Amino acid sequence: MDRDQALDLLQQVAAGSLDAAAALDRFATAPYDDLAHSLVDTHRALRTGDPEVVYAAGKTVEQVLDNVTALRARSDRVLVTRCTPEVAEALGGSGATVLVGTPPPPRGLVAVVAAGTSDGPVAQEAALTATAFGACVERVDDVGVAGLHRLLAARSVLDRADVVVVVAGMEGALPSVVGGLVGTPLVAVPTSIGYGASFGGLAALLAMLNSCAPGVTVVNIDNGFGAGVFAARVARRAHVG
Repeated sequence: MDRDQALDLLQQVAAGSLDAAAALDRFATAPYDDLAHSLVDTHRALRTGDPEVVYAAGKTVEQVLDNVTALRARSDRVLVTRCTPEVAEALGGSGATVLVGTPPPPRGLVAVVAAGTSDGPVAQEAALTATAFGACVERVDDVGVAGLHRLLAARSVLDRADVVVVVAGMEGALPSVVGGLVGTPLVAVPTSIGYGASFGGLAALLAMLNSCAPGVTVVNIDNGFGAGVFAARVARRAHVG
């Protein structure tokens, strides 16, 4: 149940088309569904404005499908992250991040900038998450610091965006460069892409945390999901009313 659905219930009670006891029963079942393996938070959209997301890693195909079914009964969309190929196929999607259902009408613009093609899966997770959480998304791919002219060619997208997500591995320098070009809220996502001394993304994480560009926030290594949620909420807030 989300805020619009809760408001609709209350309006039905006020109009006399729904019995108050029936509405109470609907609210009473809203907090969570008790499945055999999961407590599915069906109340999250009412609290935060966004429904629960299914983290598929470590779950069987059947467990993921159970969670998605429970959430879809109360929401027009369910985002599933870290899917195996088997889970993605069962959901009728492809890739490690799958959106089941229809995203809400978009408000605001999120630019998702990826340093290299190898950072693509994390950038895709961020982009699809931002879409599922109600923002319009534009992608800018393969614009790492080894060829800065590629980034400058995408300057118009950066200027239009309400928030920018910058995804980079290796030495993690791209967020600092972008942060020096625009005054837009920026979320940096370090990835585990890189040679040995990148330590699985630790070098990029530390570089981003130590960025000299102001206004750069940082999420955890490979956490495109967390960046996408934050970016969508910023973009939506920029276009309230």
